[in-house]
Amino acid sequence: MTFETVALTHCIADPATHAITMANLSADKQPFGSLSAFAGSVDPERIAFAVNGGMYGDDLKPIGYYVQNGERLGELNRANGDGNFYMKPNGVFFGTGNTWRVLGSNTFFETVGDRPNFGTQSGPLLLIDGKLHPEIQADGPSKAIRNGVGVDASGKAHFVISDAPVSFGQLARFFRDELKVSTALYLDGQVSSLWDPASGRQDKGRVGPIIVVTKREKAAAE
Repeated sequence: MTFETVALTHCIADPATHAITMANLSADKQPFGSLSAFAGSVDPERIAFAVNGGMYGDDLKPIGYYVQNGERLGELNRANGDGNFYMKPNGVFFGTGNTWRVLGSNTFFETVGDRPNFGTQSGPLLLIDGKLHPEIQADGPSKAIRNGVGVDASGKAHFVISDAPVSFGQLARFFRDELKVSTALYLDGQVSSLWDPASGRQDKGRVGPIIVVTKREKAAAE
């Protein structure tokens, strides 16, 4: 798609036909580090698409909240610091079964009692209840390859990765104005990567946590 002259790739996960899981460590307990390494560990026929998903440290492991297959491997990070992740409010993309959500980290801490099946923390939030994050300019000077995620009112998760440099404001407005998403979460910048087996696209960025959208068994059989 094109939005305000910027080329974007828009991928939709539908809870009726897809499931979402997280991946970070390979069988030898080392981070995959790339989508190609992850791709070599799974049956591509089962994968709808996969994207980088969540901030990580130099060791490629999450620096914030991270849940994989119901196991919490990273604690919620509400510390102060430098960089996009610490631009408050940041947020968590999480879900169980066919219910997926994006919430600010404080709201998540205060309202979510049951551990989800998957979860990943990133930041900042691009949109908060339909409004741009207060520190995001309408179209600021910082432009880069970026990606994010949001969930619409029908429960579908929208993953967007820019194919050309985009500002935070432009990306936020695309979620709000075109996708009708009220709360959206920034995932990352120059390392933004997508694996789409159907088209053969497999970006080469260095990644930490990976959001994996799989085909539900019935949909895969069809």
